[in-house]
Amino acid sequence: MSSNIKTVQIKGHDIPIIFESNNFLPIVSMQLVFEGSGQLSSSHEGVAELASKLLQEGTKKAGSVAFATKLDDKAITITTHASRESFTIEVSSLATQWDDAISLLKELLQDPNYSTDVLDRIKRQKIGQIARREADFDYIASVNLRKTLFQGTPLARDLEGTRESVQQITLKDIEDFIATKLGYNNLVVVIGGDITLEKAKENTKQIASLLPKVTPFVLPTIEATNKELDVAIEQNDTQQAYIYFGAPFDFSYQEEGQFKARIAEFILGGGGFGSRIMEEIRVKRGLAYSAYGTLPRTKMVSYLSGYMQTKLENEKKAKELIKEVISDFATKGITQQELDDAKEFLIGSEVLRVETLRQRLLRAYSEYYYGKPLGFTKKDLDNIATVTLEEMNEFIKNHTEITKISFATVTKNK
Repeated sequence: MSSNIKTVQIKGHDIPIIFESNNFLPIVSMQLVFEGSGQLSSSHEGVAELASKLLQEGTKKAGSVAFATKLDDKAITITTHASRESFTIEVSSLATQWDDAISLLKELLQDPNYSTDVLDRIKRQKIGQIARREADFDYIASVNLRKTLFQGTPLARDLEGTRESVQQITLKDIEDFIATKLGYNNLVVVIGGDITLEKAKENTKQIASLLPKVTPFVLPTIEATNKELDVAIEQNDTQQAYIYFGAPFDFSYQEEGQFKARIAEFILGGGGFGSRIMEEIRVKRGLAYSAYGTLPRTKMVSYLSGYMQTKLENEKKAKELIKEVISDFATKGITQQELDDAKEFLIGSEVLRVETLRQRLLRAYSEYYYGKPLGFTKKDLDNIATVTLEEMNEFIKNHTEITKISFATVTKNK
């Protein structure tokens, strides 16, 4: 059975339910996705992250350990996650324990563990994570690329928090975040498994009725810079150059022909061995073990993003080659063989992308989130199958902005 969209009404508001019944395994999972309530929705960096962590510390009445024991005794999991754009609570269990799972989720939403001991612990954990990342050269380069590409915009902020911003967060900050960001009117429910639609609707009403009305954050529209910046982050103890690169890609998620972007992305750098970037940088020249390039298209921004790691003495050569490969791609287009290979992979591997219930539900939610009808991605395979080389090269050559490449590189002090 494929996923479908239904609604239930709470306080005059229609809550979307993305649903798929599947009793192949006796399990049920539910995601509560609060749109416009992610990291970007708070001006205090790190609050969304700590709110997510606090909601995994059980209820104030039971405490962290006792609540976790209740979950473990019945093989129930409740997890939370704050992304840039949304905040998600996920619960899953055996079908026989589903009523208990919903009851425990309700307890959690009604009585989060707002205690100073918990706050101190999750702050220490987060600051420890930040400290570890300060020694992660990949992370350093990727963050600096984001700050370089999107300077002056919300995406350039330290969205997960800094040592200083996390240390300043109070219980009231977290309480205010949860009370003003997690509402029934910005909720989308994604639920499936060994459960009926009627039961899914009933569970949605039970949960949504506990939530307030909130004002969701409106995502800004952002453009990547075309200034061709080159930022070096010098580290004495690195033995490699960690090169992250990006550029504008003026193709919104709303535009027709998304399948063309999928094909272009696969051929340029998203397809692993056989992609232009991998072939030129690793296979032909041996400059890196891995190199890739993708074309992310979100509600906020569309851009080119890529990465490679090479010897310090090869840094300059590698950057020049990246520019050359992308310029050649954007100005000359692709070959018929590249197009045929991309079609074969994208169509042939589709079954692996919808193999599990979770994959199908996440696919359905993604289609809903980006304003597409359910089943859009699968139907788009027909467009992939029939697109011509001429059509693809016309599309690629209309996007020479991807040659305006900026770099952020962790390298040795010079």
